[in-house]
Amino acid sequence: MSYCFYIDRMTGAQQALHKNYHDNHYGFPIHDDNELFGRLLMEINQAGLSWETILRKEESFRTAYDNFNIGKVANYTEADRARLMADAGIIRNRLKINAAIENARTIQGLQASHGSFEKWLEAHHPRTKDEWVKLFKKTFRFTGGEIVNEFLMSIGYLPGAHDTNCHIYHQVLAQKPLWYKAV
Repeated sequence: MSYCFYIDRMTGAQQALHKNYHDNHYGFPIHDDNELFGRLLMEINQAGLSWETILRKEESFRTAYDNFNIGKVANYTEADRARLMADAGIIRNRLKINAAIENARTIQGLQASHGSFEKWLEAHHPRTKDEWVKLFKKTFRFTGGEIVNEFLMSIGYLPGAHDTNCHIYHQVLAQKPLWYKAV
């Protein structure tokens, strides 16, 4: 079985951690707004850190941010911000915490105007990476080029999540709706 180059280079526990994400999540479409928000939150928190750090903390993020429930996170108070800043299980960065809360509120607005976060993404597809980055910077907090690129690759909106000879590549393609073919 053929894997992406970076998975083949890893061994042991590191490979097992990354392989689970690679085989079951990376590049596959997400249809649940809370999970889309969670992926965006994790990509934002990865900035300046390794993806391995984020994968190791995923369950802590899920717990700290109410299972990525957009409505709950959008209503966080100063007490919630303080709780998150004290939580050693997540990345304790005030800018990233504030971005999560503000982005949850932004997504609520997108849900109101488009029916869902996913439908907002679909309404803007296809775009080039640069066009997506410009849109995300205008719409969300703490979303630079690399964050936007990784977020969109991880949910199948931009190509590059898997090497074309990786066996997962074809599984990802099989799950994409017809309108994805422009990617």
